[in-house]
Amino acid sequence: MTAHAIVTLSIKDPDTLAAYREKAGAALAKYKAEPLAVSQEAQIIEGDVTAPDVTVILTFPDRDHALGWINDPELASTHALRQGAGTSNIILM
Repeated sequence: MTAHAIVTLSIKDPDTLAAYREKAGAALAKYKAEPLAVSQEAQIIEGDVTAPDVTVILTFPDRDHALGWINDPELASTHALRQGAGTSNIILM
């Protein structure tokens, strides 16, 4: 069954984010993930949290692919770039 991940990024280092973006496509392709939506205009309509700078909804073939992507040791340096760019949160649905 298809799985989705919501990724939120609050950017502190745009240069590191640019380096991440160069590698992110290949990392996602390895696990057959595709961005379903990407926004730099997220708006909080309920709750008391700050809107992220970037919000992405990823679609994976299934949960195993999503977990493979986030836990793949070969992708650790790619994930480290995302994490080093600021604060990132990923919710698997």
